[in-house]
Amino acid sequence: MEGNLMLLYRSLVTLFALKVVAGLVLRGDRNALRQRLALEAPAEGRHLWLHAASNGELSSARPVIEALAARGVPLLVTCNSPTGVALAQSWGLVARLAPLDLARVTRRMIRHWNIVAQVTMESELWPNRMLLCPGPVLILGGRLSPGTARGWRHFGGLLGRMLARVAFLSAQDDGSLARFRAAGLPPEAEGPVIDLKAFYAPPRLADPSLSALRRDGTWLAASTHEGEEEIVLAAHALARRRDPGLTLILAPRHPRRADAVERLVRAAGLSVARRTRGDPPQGADVYLADTLGEMALFYPLAGRVFIGGTLGDRGGHTPHEPAAFGAALIHGPDVANFRPAFARLAEQQAAIGIEDAATLAAALEALADPEAQRRLGARARDALAPATDAGTLAGMLMQHLDGII
Repeated sequence: MEGNLMLLYRSLVTLFALKVVAGLVLRGDRNALRQRLALEAPAEGRHLWLHAASNGELSSARPVIEALAARGVPLLVTCNSPTGVALAQSWGLVARLAPLDLARVTRRMIRHWNIVAQVTMESELWPNRMLLCPGPVLILGGRLSPGTARGWRHFGGLLGRMLARVAFLSAQDDGSLARFRAAGLPPEAEGPVIDLKAFYAPPRLADPSLSALRRDGTWLAASTHEGEEEIVLAAHALARRRDPGLTLILAPRHPRRADAVERLVRAAGLSVARRTRGDPPQGADVYLADTLGEMALFYPLAGRVFIGGTLGDRGGHTPHEPAAFGAALIHGPDVANFRPAFARLAEQQAAIGIEDAATLAAALEALADPEAQRRLGARARDALAPATDAGTLAGMLMQHLDGII
């Protein structure tokens, strides 16, 4: 039975591999093809293989990665996306596209890079990589949702076999840890429950063209989705009745929607300045932040932040980043993606929950005083602070790597 289930996995991953390879061949991307098939020339020296899906997972783990690098650990980073690879390379790391999880490709990857251990992030559980790794397998921010756990049951005991190879697992939340235990995680492999996003370290960015924005008189709607901008703009119009100088930085999750969002702003009777046009924010009711990768530039400019994706069915975006900047947090009811973090915020009364434009406007007015913004922001930062720091977590990993790296 177990052999048949592994055969089923091999069949499915082979079909996936054929699709990926065909796409790369059609695009003529030979470099990506070589990396996906682990066909590069062998590298010198031993390596710890660290795999993350893409930018988000990699950014969450950056403090741990830096702590490992500071200890002299030779890292090879792989990601599923070119943007993740580019991000890792921008940090000075050796990074490649992740190889396809075919047994032959995985063996070639391990041989060419002299892999002696593997660290995998969150829900990136790949059977061949874990089963064929010659040294310890370590999982950081391990995430196993109820749906994913049910999906693994179609493969019988395959997940249990993989988890038997795990020397250390730090789960993202208590629910994931319970599901990993039920699936066969050895008790001795259990590490502390840590949400890696709590390690977010805010970069210090500045743009003189935005210096006119006053933190206490500006609020940010971060990573909004379709259907949320109308609520945000209605709340902004209501709040401006009490505070006519209030400015909104509106940052849609997908900047390609900027034209549609700008039309919504104008339809609400509000003036708009747009970042991609180089418009200065002075005098505009709304500053449309229609760029990617600049949220760390906007967070310090706003004393109040509405967390997008929480009004609807998107599950919400991270509260960790705005909290790291000391912003007062406002959010809707849909927080499924970060439920433990929002639960801590609720327990410590460190954020304001809203449901519609009227309650959002009321929250903005309640936080009009700069001292109220600072108090709530400090409470949120304390509520989401990790119990274990990145250096300590890296030290836990090193206990399993001593003598082999």
